[in-house]
Parts: sequence; structure tokens; C-alpha cells
Amino acid sequence: MFTIEHEFDATVITLVDEGARHLHEDVIVNAFEDCVTIEQFDTRLDRVEKVTLSMTQIRDLAAALNLPEGVYHLRRDT
Repeated sequence: MFTIEHEFDATVITLVDEGARHLHEDVIVNAFEDCVTIEQFDTRLDRVEKVTLSMTQIRDLAAALNLPEGVYHLRRDT
């Protein structure tokens, strides 16, 4: 399950891990104009862990999800 909320400066997507076993904490994705942050509470450390990705990294990640194993360099069409 997931939710999508539009705030003033970001789109916030929350991913909820549903299932019978091995449930993880929610993942919160904040999409800003210039970057995307991904946050998840770490129960072992008792704190929120955050990763910040540039828009180029997000583009590469989206492409990588549909490609076979290998090394790639995406070209930007002008």
C-alpha cells in the first residue's frame, strides 16, 4: 500500500510494507524540485535514516529498474 500527498514544496509518497512476515518500517519519499529524499526509521538504531538523490540519480534509477545486468550511461536527448 502507498499514499501520495502534495505539499507546498514536495510530493510525499509513503510506502507501507504489508504482509504476513518480515514487515519493515514505512518508507517516505519526498520529491522536491531539485532532489528526492528517501527516509526510513531504523529500529536497531532508533533513528530515521535519510538518503538524498539528485534528479540525475533518480532518472538513472528509473532506467535501471528495467534493464538487464551491465554498466550503462544514459544520454540526454536535446
